[in-house]
Amino acid sequence: MQYCPQCRTELVSGEHGGVPRRICPDEACNFIHWNNPAPVVAAVVEYNGEVILARNAAWPEWMFGLITGFLEAGETPEDGMLREVKEELGLDGRIGGLIGVYEFIQRNEVIIAYHVEAEGVVELGDELAAWKAVPLDRCKAWPFATGLALRDWLRTRGIEPPMLELPGR
Repeated sequence: MQYCPQCRTELVSGEHGGVPRRICPDEACNFIHWNNPAPVVAAVVEYNGEVILARNAAWPEWMFGLITGFLEAGETPEDGMLREVKEELGLDGRIGGLIGVYEFIQRNEVIIAYHVEAEGVVELGDELAAWKAVPLDRCKAWPFATGLALRDWLRTRGIEPPMLELPGR
């Protein structure tokens, strides 16, 4: 954020509460950009006994992940997750349970992850380029954010997944 949304003055770097923040230098305004993390929902989608992994259209060919999306105003995390599964996969889902809450500091997000049992016929939404169904015992996790949610869910099924080594990490 470069400009104050209240008075349009250019924001400056400052400190508030011992934390670096963008602040409005206009003493009559005193706006502080808190830069709070965005709430994101994620699903380990179980479909016909396998886990669906999907590739976003903007991702490299090799990269697949969980179904995710931003929580919308007035929406419960559970409703948001079921909406995302329907929008991205065309599937009807049922929340199987909360897996956990995970930080994704690099993207300034807090991820609320659920297990979703899904049924229907997969029809990819506009954001996705591909999907695959992976048997539980063949799933691999990744060492951050939604990969940790997948790992934790697989552990509840008695499976300790190998961790992927990702390029550039």
